[in-house]
Amino acid sequence: MLLTEFNSRSRDAAVAVVTPALDIPRWYDAIVDGRPYASVEALTEAAFEAASPLTESEIDGALAHHPRIGERAVGQTAEAAHARREQSGVDAGAAEALAAGNRAYEAQFDRVFLVRAAGRSADDILALLQQRLGNTPEQELAVIDQQLREIAALRLAGAIETEGARP
Repeated sequence: MLLTEFNSRSRDAAVAVVTPALDIPRWYDAIVDGRPYASVEALTEAAFEAASPLTESEIDGALAHHPRIGERAVGQTAEAAHARREQSGVDAGAAEALAAGNRAYEAQFDRVFLVRAAGRSADDILALLQQRLGNTPEQELAVIDQQLREIAALRLAGAIETEGARP
């Protein structure tokens, strides 16, 4: 979809475009109500800054849409398709180490480990997982908030094209 199309869509249609990026009403309301955007960069900057900080309950709700790192997302939802693309750099060889790391993380923080996987190798993700196991629960909430925002901005940028980007 072109940015001009996104800017001119009805509110409900625009919400449908941004919800797969981050299904937090306060966040997508801010994005949709912030239209029109002059550029995709302005949109992704707004996506990163909107509704900051996310509450713990918003974070937990958003995490419900994210599979464990290293596990293949199932289903035909937009969120599942995003997750499959984002985790494409995670190979089967890392699955056991990621599974063990996920178990340790969930035992410590009682939530799914979330990281912006796009552009990261399995080794990078494993290193970040190990590093984050040293966080306090409060520190980890701040990191998850940051990661959710990065993921949302990337997803939104992928959904909205700049004029002239189509062949």
